[in-house]
Amino acid sequence: MGKVLDTIDDEMAGWLAEQRVFFVATAPLSADGHINCSPKGGDCFRVLGPHSVAYLDYTGSGVETVAHLKENGRIVIMFCAFDGKPQIVRFHGVGTVFTIDEPGFDDLAAHFPTNPGSRAVVKVTVERVSTSCGFSIPMMGFRENRDILDKWAVAKGSDGLDEYRKQKNTHSIDGLPGF
Repeated sequence: MGKVLDTIDDEMAGWLAEQRVFFVATAPLSADGHINCSPKGGDCFRVLGPHSVAYLDYTGSGVETVAHLKENGRIVIMFCAFDGKPQIVRFHGVGTVFTIDEPGFDDLAAHFPTNPGSRAVVKVTVERVSTSCGFSIPMMGFRENRDILDKWAVAKGSDGLDEYRKQKNTHSIDGLPGF
């Protein structure tokens, strides 16, 4: 069943690279604030070391994860196997946001394929690695990645993406600062 592991080893890193989707959860400090859970897909996750992971954050209609991380840094990333051996992996840690105009972004972004909708890289210092069985998670087959976000970002262009982020990504739904 479940285990708490000391590090992210090569076997786990290989398994993670095969997964097609993961989930990111964050919360504001305020008990009245909204907890957020976001699905992530595409080739946007990397293991950087035994206690460090990162994902490429794409432009979206909200900014909850970024706002929460800027406020308190708390994050959990969860992977579920939807095919093959059943398994769930969670990384609890502290996330740092590197936006496209900040120092450190280019070095981190070099780990990922270029994506027209990129707005940041989230780097997580992993404090706890745990697994659980995933026995009740359904088996589902992968068909293909969606390209809608990429096409949308290309059509918007750099200036259009900047304007969109100003309109949609400056504050969280609870009023916390985003981009």
